[in-house]
Amino acid sequence: MAKTEVILTHNIVGLGGESDQVKVAAGYARNYLFPRGMAIPTTAANKRRLEVLKQRRGEREAHELNTMTELSKSLTKMTLVITVKTGDDGKMFGSVTSGTIADELNKQFEVHLEKRKIHLEHPIRTVGDHDVEMRLHADVHTTLKIRVQSSTPPPAVAEPAAAAGKGAPAGKGAPAPRGGKAAAEPVKAEAAKGDRDYGKGGSHKGQRKPAAEKKAHA
Repeated sequence: MAKTEVILTHNIVGLGGESDQVKVAAGYARNYLFPRGMAIPTTAANKRRLEVLKQRRGEREAHELNTMTELSKSLTKMTLVITVKTGDDGKMFGSVTSGTIADELNKQFEVHLEKRKIHLEHPIRTVGDHDVEMRLHADVHTTLKIRVQSSTPPPAVAEPAAAAGKGAPAGKGAPAPRGGKAAAEPVKAEAAKGDRDYGKGGSHKGQRKPAAEKKAHA
């Protein structure tokens, strides 16, 4: 494939920045770079434009550095909350990727960031808090806190039963005070019952007769 040398007039990711002289496929230069004004042919006349392009590049890079530095300060104070679906066992369906994080940053905080600047070694597959490295610039790295939470509400936890007998009146779950009125009532009732039964002439094994009755028999 034929190659040709061009001078870049714009920053092109993966290729170079303004004023860089690079070799690209002739068809790519002819059909894409030249028509869009992103590069110019390497000629003696065009080389005289290099100083202007270098100056413009320096201004752009300084602006990018300043912007990313300010953004890093904001990101360190943020907590990005991402809601996911989980099963009954708490495991996530799918995963959180750098693309997901970029979309949520745009939606929640109106932060427009290329996903290539969000460095994830592996997609996030568990709920909870995660620290994600953000490579905003060659000289600016920071960390974004991400909280992954489930959209499924947690199961209800039963409240502990009230203490047995708490607040219940005597005789309904709570024992009556020992030696109190409630304890004396059954004794009185039993004595009264014995007197009635004896008055009916019934015999009571082991029960002693009154003294007056003994004298009469004597």
